Amino acid sequence: MTVFLPALKRTAVAATLCLSALTSSAQTTEPVRVGLLSTLSGPGAGLGIDIRDGFQLAVKLAGGKLGGRAAEVIVADDQANPDTGRQTADRLVKRDKVDFMTGVVFSNVMLAVGAPTFQSKTFYISANAGPSQYAGEQCNPYFFSASYQNDNMHEAVGKVVTDKGFKRVALIAPNYPAGKDALTGFKRFYKGEVASETYTALGQLDYGTELSKLRASKPDAVYIFLPGGMGINFIKQFVGAGLSKDMTLFGPGFSGDEDVIKAVGEPMLGMFNTSQWAHDMDNAANRKFVAEFEKEFGRLPTLYAAQGYDAARLIDAAVRDSKGRLDDKAAVRKALEAAKFDSVRGNFKFNTNHFPIQDYHLRVITKDAKGRVTNRVLGTVFKNHPDAYVGSCKMPA
Repeated sequence: MTVFLPALKRTAVAATLCLSALTSSAQTTEPVRVGLLSTLSGPGAGLGIDIRDGFQLAVKLAGGKLGGRAAEVIVADDQANPDTGRQTADRLVKRDKVDFMTGVVFSNVMLAVGAPTFQSKTFYISANAGPSQYAGEQCNPYFFSASYQNDNMHEAVGKVVTDKGFKRVALIAPNYPAGKDALTGFKRFYKGEVASETYTALGQLDYGTELSKLRASKPDAVYIFLPGGMGINFIKQFVGAGLSKDMTLFGPGFSGDEDVIKAVGEPMLGMFNTSQWAHDMDNAANRKFVAEFEKEFGRLPTLYAAQGYDAARLIDAAVRDSKGRLDDKAAVRKALEAAKFDSVRGNFKFNTNHFPIQDYHLRVITKDAKGRVTNRVLGTVFKNHPDAYVGSCKMPA
């Protein structure tokens, strides 16, 4: 059927269509702007640097593009400070008008960064922090975790420690949201006695008091969640105090990762840890990532670098599958939820709260064929493991 419009209406409709076409053209030719706000100074700097390096490597390998559009990555330092993080996030979404945010390491910073990010309807793609609040009652349509939920790795270690028959375990973590999630997760699957539960200051580097407490309580195993410089210093002091002779040390992937191994060396041999990723996982995406990362930076990638890389790949897929129309929030959200990218960890899919359902593996620190002290995958602890908070998430439309 043919519809005839009066001349004035035809002109108005043509002008509207022309403006719409111009707007669409401008949107798809302008760069995709990403605010990469991370911890780039202080004891946790190595973690943020690895996230940044992994993210930027993915962009470089895609020809400097995300979803076929030129990419502009604006890097900023949150200094592991919630106030600094919130203020910088506010600037990135309002002044720089970024299309996506990513990069935060620490969950207390993430909880502060969420407010200005979500209020501006900017999608946040987490390359690390996965606080329980955002997995449960505070789940948000603009938050997606390309990493894990804070409890998950610790749940896996709790099961491993139980399966290995340890009866009395001392627990140590920093006193901030992820530290509390960590020990909650561990205890969810650990069935033995908790000999002691200690929360240290975030960023603490001297563990004399904690080591004295361990010596007095005499657990048969110690579980630590102390990322970055915290873990490096603790393990050096733990071994130096001779406690490794009587107590088996366990940790999540963060506390037994390549950055910690590089700083501590052979005293870490034999330490067990869990992770959703490892550099020796045999899939095409991971082989390419590890080879390109070593070529670019001259070191093995860490879990943080892998998560930064996957965060960029997820954004790449979302821009591609929404056809670059980043103003169409519903289309971008649908594309993010579909997660059509090849993750370095293998199978990857989102639960209804935008946190991954994924496998968690047991790793041991050993020497590889090249004589390097590094991680090796021993087996899978959990298959297709969801987080414990998804039932409390009533995801807004």
